[in-house]
Amino acid sequence: QVQLVESGGGLVQAGGSLRLSCSASGSIKRVNAMGWYRQAPGKQRELVATITSGGNTNYADSVKGRFTISRDNAKNTVYLQMNSLKPEDTAVYFCNAGIFTTTWLLDDYWGQGTQVTVSS
Repeated sequence: QVQLVESGGGLVQAGGSLRLSCSASGSIKRVNAMGWYRQAPGKQRELVATITSGGNTNYADSVKGRFTISRDNAKNTVYLQMNSLKPEDTAVYFCNAGIFTTTWLLDDYWGQGTQVTVSS
């Protein structure tokens, strides 16, 4: 069994910063790409940023230059540093990872979500 546990959300004023963390644990053989998605009220879930096991990154246009995704492969952990936050960044942020279990089954896993609220 595999779990993704997120932390680091909260309430911040516009222009402020937050750092999200997400750690994968359980019967893990290898973690492939990891990423962050977000879902605002009444909207569909959207990609924020992804990072491969080799460190290649991809960002949504709306967060380029403000957010930075990184990972620690030894800890199976992905981070999202969010700077210059805007009210439109308010959403529930979800961690995602493609993980091979110890039986070499590949599946897509999601965290429970963490709320980020940016006040104007």
